Amino acid sequence: MAHMPWDMKGKVVVITGGNSGIGLGFARGIAKAGGDIVIWGRRAEKNEAAAEEIRAFGVKVLAQAVDVSDEQAVIAGMKEAVEKMGRVDGVICNAGVMRHSGSFINMTSEDYHGLLAINQHGAFYAAREGARHMKDRHDAGDPGGSILFCASLSAVTGSIGMQHYNSAKGAMASLARGIAVDMGRYGIRANTVCPGYTISDTVVDGGPDSVLGKQVRERDPMQRFGTAEDFEGIGIYFMSDMSSYHTGDLVKIDGGWMANAGKVNIATARRG
Repeated sequence: MAHMPWDMKGKVVVITGGNSGIGLGFARGIAKAGGDIVIWGRRAEKNEAAAEEIRAFGVKVLAQAVDVSDEQAVIAGMKEAVEKMGRVDGVICNAGVMRHSGSFINMTSEDYHGLLAINQHGAFYAAREGARHMKDRHDAGDPGGSILFCASLSAVTGSIGMQHYNSAKGAMASLARGIAVDMGRYGIRANTVCPGYTISDTVVDGGPDSVLGKQVRERDPMQRFGTAEDFEGIGIYFMSDMSSYHTGDLVKIDGGWMANAGKVNIATARRG
C-alpha cells in the first residue's frame, strides 16, 4: 500500500510541555497517526505518566526532563533525542506559563523577563536546535522538517496585566515567519497555532455560572471551551507531509471566537 501523507510512521516529533493539556493532545494525535514522540517537561514523573499513555498507541516514546529556559539543557536534550530516536522530524514549541500582573504599571522586570525566559526564549532554543538537526539531515540527503509554535489568541489581541504573555506569544508568530523564510530552502517549515479558550492547567471551565464560563458560552460560536482533543488534528497536519507546502502561517483554533470579534452570539441571546 502506498505511503499516505498523514501516515506518520517513521517520523519523530519533540513536544515541549508535552506532558499535559494541549501538548499532550498534540502527542496523542501524532501517536494515533503512527508517529514516535519525545516528551519534554520539567517534572520527570509527570513526563513518564504521559509517556505511558502515549505508548499505549504502539509507538516509541522518550520522556526527557528539560527546562526549556535553560539553553544548555535544550541543546543536550535535543542531542540525546536524536541519538536515542535516530532522528527528529518535527518540533512543537508548546511549553509555557501564564501569569497575571494585575496592571501593566505593576509589572516588574522580573515578571517580564521571567515569563519570556520560558515562553519566548525557550521556544527559540527548541526551534533552533531542531532546525540545526533538520539542516544536517538535509545536507545528508534527507531534507524536510516541521516546527510548530503553540501561541495563543494573545499573540493577536491585548490583555490586561499580561503584556509579557502578549509579547512572548506575538514573538512566536514572528519567529515562525522568519524561520519559514530562512529555512524553506532545506525543506523546513515553520508555523504557529493560536488556541482559543482551551481547558488546561491554566484555564478552567468553572461552569456556566462562572465569569469565564458564561463569557465563553455567550461569545464563542461553538458555545464551549476547547479541549486537548481539539488539537490532535492540527498537530497531525503540521507534523505530517500533509502540510508539505504550508509554512510561515498562523492558524487559529478557537471555535470561531475571533471570527465573532468577541460579540454576544445572536442565537445565544435569543435563546436566553
